Amino acid sequence: MISIPHTAEGTELPLNSRPGLRFTTQTMIAPPPIRTVLSRSCGKATLPLILLSLALLPQSAHASLFHGETLDSIANGISWVVLVIAPIIGIAVFWLVHVMPEKIAEKKKHPQTHAIHCLCLLSLCFGGLLWPFAWLWAYTKPVLHKMAYGTDVDETLGHDDHGAAKVEETSEVETLRARIAQLERQITGGKA
Repeated sequence: MISIPHTAEGTELPLNSRPGLRFTTQTMIAPPPIRTVLSRSCGKATLPLILLSLALLPQSAHASLFHGETLDSIANGISWVVLVIAPIIGIAVFWLVHVMPEKIAEKKKHPQTHAIHCLCLLSLCFGGLLWPFAWLWAYTKPVLHKMAYGTDVDETLGHDDHGAAKVEETSEVETLRARIAQLERQITGGKA
């Protein structure tokens, strides 16, 4: 609360006679006119630079090299690329990137390749949110699998190296069949 000094009769004291308050008046100087400020700041060298920069501005701007029907057909081609071809390429790249962890797991003979494949498919459904986890999982060493089975590679998945083993098994089976056929011929040939 602000108290205003009063006289003994209860009237307020005028502002200048209140104790502790002093008022001083100063005359304010008017600012110089704008013309004098501009003429001082621009100087003689600035005006020719301004005129030269205005002279070098282009007279008319052209937004395109093409005009008329050519411009329309080029705009039509660009719209087809943007609306049809770019989304197809984007979806294909998105899909290829999301399949990469599965391919890496197969290449490294990861014992959890099927689970990584499932996570890659789920990642496609969830807009790629699970993809980093599939990527990290494909590159990790399965420590618990090694503790349980003694190896960190799953040999039962039928990876690319097993193709050669299957060919050997097939050729061995064919050799045994040929030998059995030969023995049967000898047995039937000897009795007849």
